[in-house]
Amino acid sequence: MTTTEADAGRATTAAPGPCELPARELARWLRERRLSAGEALDAHLELIERHNGALNAVVSLNPSQAREQADAADAALARGENRGPLHGVPITLKDAHDVAGLRTTVGTVPLDRLANEDGTVAARLRAAGAIIIGHTNVAAWLADPCQSVNPVFGRTANPWDTERTPGGSSGGATAAVAAGMTPLEVGSDLTGSIRLPAHFCGVYGLKPTEHSVAFTGFFRQPVRVPRPVRIMSCLGPIARDLGDLELALAIIAGPDGHDSDVPPVPFVSQPRRPLRDLRLAVAPALPGVRVARGIQQKVERVAAQASDAGARVEDRLPDVEWEAFDGLFGDLLGAILGALDPDAELRDEQRTLAWYFDALERRDEFIAVWEAFFQDFDALILPPAMTSAFTHRDSGAPVEVDGDTVSYWELPHRLLTAFNLTGLPGLAVPAGLNDDGLPAGIQIVGPRWSDMRLMSIARELEEAAILPGFQRPPGY
Repeated sequence: MTTTEADAGRATTAAPGPCELPARELARWLRERRLSAGEALDAHLELIERHNGALNAVVSLNPSQAREQADAADAALARGENRGPLHGVPITLKDAHDVAGLRTTVGTVPLDRLANEDGTVAARLRAAGAIIIGHTNVAAWLADPCQSVNPVFGRTANPWDTERTPGGSSGGATAAVAAGMTPLEVGSDLTGSIRLPAHFCGVYGLKPTEHSVAFTGFFRQPVRVPRPVRIMSCLGPIARDLGDLELALAIIAGPDGHDSDVPPVPFVSQPRRPLRDLRLAVAPALPGVRVARGIQQKVERVAAQASDAGARVEDRLPDVEWEAFDGLFGDLLGAILGALDPDAELRDEQRTLAWYFDALERRDEFIAVWEAFFQDFDALILPPAMTSAFTHRDSGAPVEVDGDTVSYWELPHRLLTAFNLTGLPGLAVPAGLNDDGLPAGIQIVGPRWSDMRLMSIARELEEAAILPGFQRPPGY
């Protein structure tokens, strides 16, 4: 081998920088004193300075506070103290989580304020040693699952193509994770707002089982109002690495003494099950849903290769009345949004407790159908969206899917909202690039409380080279 060839080989195997490492690996580097928390912080702040002008993903930074925390983390390690598995790791949080000393807006002027205390998610990540350096951009009021633009901070772009959307309402979070500005985020998902942007940006996003993570300190309003989003919405992790996703869920999940909906269900890593022991249902599309052929092909390829590896794979869906399913989701979503905005026009029956109880009863019936379906399968593999990331446009403007015009608000239709309605966990996983060079993912769904199993299944698919894992956008 020539000297030039040897140099080229070393270049391709050079050690990753701090902004390329998974959060767990970065924490290990800090524990081993290969890097200081201050140096890790500097690396992330420098990357934000370099790329955020084009992306507008990180919208509120508190570098002086972060510097104090990094110095304290380094001093603690020097004394032999370790606060937890994320000790000294810089991260961001979606701009709806209260973080003490950080501006919180939820993308709207009426909620723009300085938080004076941490919400539960922020507090638990801090207790695990993380340093929260800033917020990431969102859709105004978190009300758009397809784009992240608001009157306070403007529009966020996708690092794969800045002319395209990163999705919403967690678009700033997924763009920042994909670009290396943060190794870890926590988004929210009422209509696909974790999974759609994860798919658009080529990262991992988990909508966990409903009521896994406390909402205390999330979307907090300046005046005390009843909390209307008690069903269907979830908080969940976003990362470039499955292990980080598992770790983050284990940290943030569980009751906090305030959100009474959250049960004490532990999330621990699952024993490995080889592909030959798995029972997988597959659906390249859902009835009545237009899905781009390239995305369907990703699902079909994963299913075929999993079958070749020994998994039992079957094209199958539960027997669901999809029109009634959609109607119930729309009714419940309207009731939630109406409670957020008391001036909104709603049908009279939606304002009655009897109507709400009847809707919950119908929801329980759909949940039972899906739980019965998963008696025969470990997971269902399907697309996370109709299309890949599309170009920026006005909210509500139509989108093309393989030449067909599709309503903007139908993009999260069924493929995502089906699992908000039923409360099932849904995991968006990178599945490579489409013909346009944009990320395309698959979605893996299972019964309630199978969150860790879904991540274990994704890991088996990656280790069998059926899924490629995270790919960094060019230039980042």
